[in-house]
Amino acid sequence: MTDALTTSRRFSIAPMMDWSDHHCRFFWRLLSRQALLYTEMVTTGALIHGDRERFLHYNAEEHPVALQLGGSKPADLARCARWAEEWHYDEVNLNCGCPSDRVQSGMFGACLMAQPLMVADCVRAMCEATELPVTVKHRIGIDDMESYQQMLDFVAPVAEAGCGVFIVHARKAWLQGLSPKENREIPPLNYPWVYRLKRDLPQLEIIINGGIQTLDQCQQHLAQVDGVMIGREAYQNPWLLAEVDAELYGMDKTVISRDDVILQLLPYVERQLARGAHLNHITRHILGLYQGVPGARKFRRHLSENAYKKDAGIGVLTDALAMVQQAAA
Repeated sequence: MTDALTTSRRFSIAPMMDWSDHHCRFFWRLLSRQALLYTEMVTTGALIHGDRERFLHYNAEEHPVALQLGGSKPADLARCARWAEEWHYDEVNLNCGCPSDRVQSGMFGACLMAQPLMVADCVRAMCEATELPVTVKHRIGIDDMESYQQMLDFVAPVAEAGCGVFIVHARKAWLQGLSPKENREIPPLNYPWVYRLKRDLPQLEIIINGGIQTLDQCQQHLAQVDGVMIGREAYQNPWLLAEVDAELYGMDKTVISRDDVILQLLPYVERQLARGAHLNHITRHILGLYQGVPGARKFRRHLSENAYKKDAGIGVLTDALAMVQQAAA
């Protein structure tokens, strides 16, 4: 396990519902050894009343990996934070940024930004329950929160309660009138507020998130804040991650080619299929690997048309790889 106290947040991949599952994170880890990976958001109710092993399961190769929780009851969050430590996660994160209707009805996610003292109580309980770093992911504001000072008024009591790391999605969230997808795209980005937060509270670790698509942009942000988190771009164009260790951590590049990634993935796929997994549950995450490369369309089409079939085996993936290799020959 990675030492939780030395896990670097210089570059991380956002928690993304229905996307960043354990299959996806295993694939990402083949591309970057250093990126900090986050689970999909898991609600406290799901862990307390549901199939805890299913929700907490991850592959050992995923470290460093953080568990993101959704909830607003201190006792429940403390209980789940203890489980995060028992399962050897490297960090536990509280979601204060998701704007979906389901999140609002459950009183967690972005709506918590209107309740900074409640969030502080939650963070305090989590910190008392675990030695793992407790972090918070939030927006720059919600609804009628129009000022930098209002964001600061949210962060300050939460930091005092024990949170030393804030991951800031540099957009407001409109809880009424915009869909979750629209909330990721329509509210304007405001990076200067995140930079200012780091200047005003230099003792905190500030991670910036929202609209970041290239490693050059990452480098620009890193001149102002402690770390960057990217989301959709990592999923849709995963080859971006192959440069992270060299460009952002100064390490020797270890990934040679996209084909190498597929070859490294094959044993994992075989193991998962033997355990009853469906091929498309794994291959759906790799459809963007060959983006911009000859044969990419054939690769995607073959997987999309065949991996979902009940009897789909490893041959579907090796055939897709052969199509790309043939196009490149």
